[in-house]
Amino acid sequence: MGGAGDILLCPDPDTFRILPWAPHSAWLLCDTYGKSGNTIGFAPRTILKRALGGLDALDLELVVGLEVEFHVFELVDAKVEHASATMPGQPPVTRPLEQGYQFLSEVRYDRLEWIMDELRRNAQALKLPVRSTEVEMGPSQFEFTFDPADPLTHADNMVMFRTMVKEVCARKGLHATFMCRPKLDNVVASGWHLHQSIVRKGSGDNLFMPKGTDCTTEIAGQWIAGLLAHARESCILTTPTINGYKRYQPFQLAPDRIQWGQDNRGAMIRSLMRAGDGASRVENRVAETAANPYYFFASQILSGLAGIRGRLVPPPPVETPYASDATELPKSLIAAVEEFEASTLYRAELGEEFVNYISHLKRAEWKRYMMTVSEWEQAEYFSVF
Repeated sequence: MGGAGDILLCPDPDTFRILPWAPHSAWLLCDTYGKSGNTIGFAPRTILKRALGGLDALDLELVVGLEVEFHVFELVDAKVEHASATMPGQPPVTRPLEQGYQFLSEVRYDRLEWIMDELRRNAQALKLPVRSTEVEMGPSQFEFTFDPADPLTHADNMVMFRTMVKEVCARKGLHATFMCRPKLDNVVASGWHLHQSIVRKGSGDNLFMPKGTDCTTEIAGQWIAGLLAHARESCILTTPTINGYKRYQPFQLAPDRIQWGQDNRGAMIRSLMRAGDGASRVENRVAETAANPYYFFASQILSGLAGIRGRLVPPPPVETPYASDATELPKSLIAAVEEFEASTLYRAELGEEFVNYISHLKRAEWKRYMMTVSEWEQAEYFSVF
């Protein structure tokens, strides 16, 4: 990418959408290539398609369902004066639309319904398969869930959904954010829970649906084991921001260790598999909603396939995830970068160009963060020394 040269965008006509809130405009997603038509080793849609090829070779398909949490606040001060036009721009001043800590309360929902319904209608006008809209735990925190679909469709859907939410809210004097843990009083971190199951290509048989009294199938166990085995090196793709690692805390219904459990929301992998249940699946609760969906889904596919090919066996499920001795998730972005750089999986499957590209960007982000004097440092040292 030296010299900021031109690239080629190859439109995917199936992604064409007229914007319901801006009917003179439309979206058209593209695949990205070099000027000579050569593949770019870190182009997101290309990366996901490459990972999907591994499933296709085994006559398997991945089905994913999305649970997406985010915040919508009232905009008090947009911070658009010249002094705020920094790089990046100064964050706006906001306040909640409603108080929180009444999970799924119909009273809370009624007070937020006007904007949630607006977002739902725009999502459906974009042909996004909205399954539910919910009031989440925190003040002004929402959750949208989506019907199952193939990974490429849902990666495209996630890109469109995040942008739609921010644009529609901005037109109504609101500020929507998919930042994991905003620096605001009483805020609750947002996560992105990915439901996933493997089906047989052609027949559509769910290979995660157990028989009899078994709690997992062989392939489900191998998939879980693969996700666990490669969780630390995958974190840079599931949790790509410095802020996202501040969600990994105990007793917050977010994972902090690499483990799985039966219908346990404290574990990283939540198993939802029962005999006779065609929707049998696992839910990975590790990601933040700022993640690149193409990279995120690719990480799940490559990790799961490694478990299948290696015939890995998962450890026993946990009942008390915050009291186990399981390996912890990385505590910081730089720890995740180092795990990613040491990974043989991603170098073998996606190539040196991809690994070096992600590593270079994220190390630069970490360096910028480390050069910033924090409020903690000011309070700790300014008066003492």
